[in-house]
Amino acid sequence: MKQLNYLFLVVVFSVMAFAVPHKYYVSITEIDFVEKEQSVQIISRIFIDDLEKLMRQRFDNTLRLGKNESSEVDFYLAKYLQEKMRIEINGAPVQLKVLGKQYDDDLAICFIEILNVNTIKSFQISNQVLMDVYPEQQNIVRVKVGGNKKSLILTYQNDKGLLKFN
Repeated sequence: MKQLNYLFLVVVFSVMAFAVPHKYYVSITEIDFVEKEQSVQIISRIFIDDLEKLMRQRFDNTLRLGKNESSEVDFYLAKYLQEKMRIEINGAPVQLKVLGKQYDDDLAICFIEILNVNTIKSFQISNQVLMDVYPEQQNIVRVKVGGNKKSLILTYQNDKGLLKFN
């Protein structure tokens, strides 16, 4: 009888462990150096619900993303991205120009550009997007310079990475 009770408890705890939903907090940022345009083009994909929660906590608790959103959303989004995503090219900090965003299902797709870039020998990025709300957030960064592709996974404990290109 003890063995049957023990088996029952093991089964119940196993089922409960898999029944609890677990959400992953992740964003993907793709960075492409377009040499003939002398620009770095950045597309960052962030879950809308996570971004909305952050913007409400940080700026205005009445903000909504998507239909009927406030005109302030673009201003706050640009301000936030410029603060939380920092880039150095060849050892020098660069200015991010947030061009805008669009929504696709449950993602906010943010478009960012860096102008007047002649060459890239080193690329350093700090991406702390959403880490102030979700410490378990992971930001995947994919960088393409010429034919070279490199990737980073940035976390709360390690939010900065340096990539070298020859």
